[in-house]
Amino acid sequence: MSVFTTVSFTQLQAWLKDYAIGELQELKGIASGITNTNYFVTTSQAKYVLTLFEHNSLEELPYFIDLMSHLAAHGIPCPAPIKDQSGQSLHSLNGKPAVLISCLKGQDVVDPNLAQCRAVGRVLAQMHVASLSFDLQPNHHNSHNTRGADWREHTAAMVMPHLSAAEQTLLSDSMAFQAKLDVSALPSGVIHADLFRDNVLFDGDEIGGLIDFYYACHDVLAYDLAIAVNDWCVEADGQFDASRLSAMLDAYQAVRPFSAAEQAAWPSLLRTAALRFWLSRLHDKIFPQAGELTHAKDPDHFKRILTLRTLG
Repeated sequence: MSVFTTVSFTQLQAWLKDYAIGELQELKGIASGITNTNYFVTTSQAKYVLTLFEHNSLEELPYFIDLMSHLAAHGIPCPAPIKDQSGQSLHSLNGKPAVLISCLKGQDVVDPNLAQCRAVGRVLAQMHVASLSFDLQPNHHNSHNTRGADWREHTAAMVMPHLSAAEQTLLSDSMAFQAKLDVSALPSGVIHADLFRDNVLFDGDEIGGLIDFYYACHDVLAYDLAIAVNDWCVEADGQFDASRLSAMLDAYQAVRPFSAAEQAAWPSLLRTAALRFWLSRLHDKIFPQAGELTHAKDPDHFKRILTLRTLG
């Protein structure tokens, strides 16, 4: 959540004229994250988050807005899109699609404890269950994973010439493994696809909210959990912390137990999840996007994780 597209105080005042949310008092850029432009917006009534979408078209975004509304209605803590006086949430601002959402209570954690890992596992499973009815709606079913197999192949080809010989071997071997992996029989549904530590807000050990649903899509449910544990349950060297891993897995499966097929595929899904984020971080480092407040995350962290998941 960085600032790639600058918005001035005066510009936002004009943009907010159709919202009944009070007078604009403060506009502050959010530097964390790497994909969209985000600001904290404080008015005389409340605090909000303004997101400008750097890569999504206006036509792609109702899926995410509707998903957050659906999950909130089913008791999942997530932001609520704010509607203007004509009932619309999505608009354009400085040439980019934009939305204003509620600002949730809490803050992200750097070093999660066991209780927090349990809470994340439990709420992720609850989200997967709650989203099944959303996914059945004809206009939402099978929303494309923009960071799926096609994206991995395309991005791997882009970054390959910039890698060392050892990295090229790791990437080639990983892509060959993915080409043979069949996950078609695994339970699928709506996944968050980016549930890292900076996308969960905590108030103590209680979850204040899940945020940043803009990679959400229809995919393998257990893959979503693999993405989460590769961030929440690892040490700095990429090795799993056994206690945190058990806490998250047990809490998740207390709500939605794995099938036998998911248990068998679990090591492969961990490897897929590690590859996806190594590739995205490599891409952002090699092909940086200009911005006012930006930072690219270290791809070597996920290179270590991918190496470990490859070794088993």
